[in-house]
Amino acid sequence: MTDSGAVINWLLDSDPSIRWQVMRDLLDAPESEWMAERAKVETEGWGARLLSCQDADGQWAGGAFLPGDFDPREWQERGQPWTATTFSLSQLREFGLDPLSDRAKRTVELIGANSRWDEGGQPYWEGEVEECINGRTVADGAYFGIDVSPIVRRLVGERLDDGGWNCERANGSVRSSFASTINVLEGLLEYERATGGTPASREARRSGEEYLLERNLFRRLGTGEPADERFLRFVHPNRWRYDILRALDYFRFAAILTGADPDPRLGEAIDHVRSRRLEDGTWPLEWNPTGRVWFEVDDGQGKPSRWVTLRAMRVLRWWESGAFK
Repeated sequence: MTDSGAVINWLLDSDPSIRWQVMRDLLDAPESEWMAERAKVETEGWGARLLSCQDADGQWAGGAFLPGDFDPREWQERGQPWTATTFSLSQLREFGLDPLSDRAKRTVELIGANSRWDEGGQPYWEGEVEECINGRTVADGAYFGIDVSPIVRRLVGERLDDGGWNCERANGSVRSSFASTINVLEGLLEYERATGGTPASREARRSGEEYLLERNLFRRLGTGEPADERFLRFVHPNRWRYDILRALDYFRFAAILTGADPDPRLGEAIDHVRSRRLEDGTWPLEWNPTGRVWFEVDDGQGKPSRWVTLRAMRVLRWWESGAFK
C-alpha cells in the first residue's frame, strides 16, 4: 500500500461497518449504494456479532454501565470492562446500525423498559449523573430516535465557566476536562442532527468547541504544554477516552452539519495526524484501553488500524478541501 487507492482498497476489504463509511466519506458513492452496504451491519460482521451478544431483555452483559457479574477486583486487575449496555450501544452507533431497522427499534424499547443505571437505579433513557455518561447517552438516544431532551437540558445547565464539562463537577471541580467535554459535544451534536437542537444546546455546543479550540485540542491553556501525552496517541475504540483524532472527527462532522469552515486552530492537530501516517499510507493503533470486551475490532496495538485510518483519511480529506491546506 503506497497510494491512497491501495489504502482504500484495504479499507474496503473489511467489515460492512467500515465499508459503508469509506463509500460515503472517501468515495462519494451515491446514498443508495452506501445505505445498502450499511444495512449489512445488522446481519453481517461485527454488528451482527455484537447483536448476537445481546441479552433477551435488550441489555448487554446484564447491566447498564457495568456487567451484571462485575467484581471491583476486575477493574483493578484487568481494567474497566466494556461489555455492558452503554458501551455496546455506542459501538453499534459507530458501526452504523440503521436506527430505523426493526432490530434497532426493539433494542432501544427493551432497554428503556428493562435497563437501570447502576449508580441510582434510574431508567436508562433518563440518564445517569456523570456528564461523560450522559453525553454518550444523548448521542446514542438521539441517534436511535429517543427523546433525550431532558438530559440535554441537564447537560446545558452543568456547563462550567470555562465553557466545557467535567465529570468531577459534583465533587467540586471547576475546570473542564477534555474527555468529558468531547463526550458531551458529541451528544449535543447528534441531538442537533436529529432534532435541530435548541438555542441553549447550540450555544453550549459552541462554548464547548471553544474550550477545545483555545487549547489547540491538546494543550494546557496556562502553559501551552500538552495536557496529556496520550491525547496525541490514537486510540480505538475511544469509549470515553479523548484523543485529538476523535476531536478532529467531531469538528469535521459539526462543519458538515452546520456548513462552517474549518477553524485554523485545528491546524496543529491536523499536522500531527499527517506526521503519524506510516510509509504504506495507513495509520497505526497507538493504544487501546484494557478491560473486558466482546471481541476485538483492530489487529493490535502498533499495527495498522482500519478504524484509525478511516478516521484520519476523512478528516484530512475534509480539511484539505476547505480553506486551510
